[in-house]
Amino acid sequence: MSSVVCSMANYKKLRLRDAAFKRFLSVVLVTLLGVSLLIVSLRTNTTPASNGLDEDLSGSVDSQSFSEKLNLPKQNEFSIQLEKRNRLPPRNRDLYPKLAKDHITIVLYVHNRPQYLQVVVKSLSKVVGISETLLIVSHDGYFEEMNKVVEGIKFCQAKQIFAPYSPHVFTDSFPGVSSNDCKEKDDAGKKHCSGNPDQYGNHRSPRIVSLKHHWWWMMNTVWDGLKETRGHDGHILFIEEDHFIYPNAYRNLQLLVSLKPNKCPDCYAANLAPCDVNSRGEGWDSLVAERMGNVGYAFNRTIWRKIHRKAREFCFFDDYNWDITMWATVYPSFGSPVYTLRGPRTSAVHFGKCGLHQGQGQSNACIDNGLVNIQVDDSDKVPNIRTEWDVRVYHNQPGYKAGFKGWGGWGDDRDRQLCLNFAQMYHSFNTSSAVMS
Repeated sequence: MSSVVCSMANYKKLRLRDAAFKRFLSVVLVTLLGVSLLIVSLRTNTTPASNGLDEDLSGSVDSQSFSEKLNLPKQNEFSIQLEKRNRLPPRNRDLYPKLAKDHITIVLYVHNRPQYLQVVVKSLSKVVGISETLLIVSHDGYFEEMNKVVEGIKFCQAKQIFAPYSPHVFTDSFPGVSSNDCKEKDDAGKKHCSGNPDQYGNHRSPRIVSLKHHWWWMMNTVWDGLKETRGHDGHILFIEEDHFIYPNAYRNLQLLVSLKPNKCPDCYAANLAPCDVNSRGEGWDSLVAERMGNVGYAFNRTIWRKIHRKAREFCFFDDYNWDITMWATVYPSFGSPVYTLRGPRTSAVHFGKCGLHQGQGQSNACIDNGLVNIQVDDSDKVPNIRTEWDVRVYHNQPGYKAGFKGWGGWGDDRDRQLCLNFAQMYHSFNTSSAVMS
């Protein structure tokens, strides 16, 4: 009998041990499962979206991690703050809560000529239809006087963006001036300095290269980065801080955009002014198709995609001017003439005479000590384009063409790489590798 009792006692002990072990095993399994789920969750939250910054600029983005992935220059605090400002919504939405359905966004790109900017802003304030659209002002660097002028805009929705990698933002490192940079015609081997000279033996000048960097950064950001425009397939108008805009410009542009598919299906863009900046137009009773100009030009996303695919051609051409780069290498690479459609009378005028390109002393320049003397006739205040007009085409116009080697200023490998990186900023890190090939 005692043996039976002992056996039963041992059996109960074994069952208790087995039950305890099962409970312990259950706790272990539940704990491991919880840890696994936590790891998966953390990985999901820290993996960049497939489209990089293009997924949502307004969200919380670790810009430095993207900079590292793209091998962009390390940002200083100022650069980071500017990039954060780029995500702010447009101002004046309380005054103009809705944009017109067929609006053409206007992008004004500027550097540091507040006297000129005041003239442009005043001209824009008188443009018929300006309240229907969005004005984006793209700054190459931060300058308080320029900022004050833009903050005073009340005639439409207005948004400011600042190039966070502008040489003007980096005072002691690339893209600005680095202490070890070669200067002018320095021999890198003898001076033990950094940099690659251009085709004429000159090393980079940050003040000069900023022109091309800003334009390319702006184009990529406006078309593919900004929440307000990355879904916009229609035309976008680009103007500079020394372009006087006539009151009829916006309505004329809307007409040109609507007429272009039928009147000039091979035209890539629409222009407010002739490609010859000294011309005010022919005064004909016809539309004009000619080579694309750099004063008041507008194109759509289809054309931007063609341009973006030529990032390598753009970034490796040894000329610090964005427009000459386009004329001499990008447009010719399309395989057919690049025409733009415009009216026979200008709706915009280039008035700058003390800019980086033109210098001083032009007889037809018309700004002096902040006073502008541009005649605006009654015909410039209303649309002066007729839908029934035919198109006259300029063939074989003079100007920069394929074969021109460039004015230089763009020979440093660092500038070329930064340019290529700008083409990648808002695209998948995998698919954008084609740009580098």
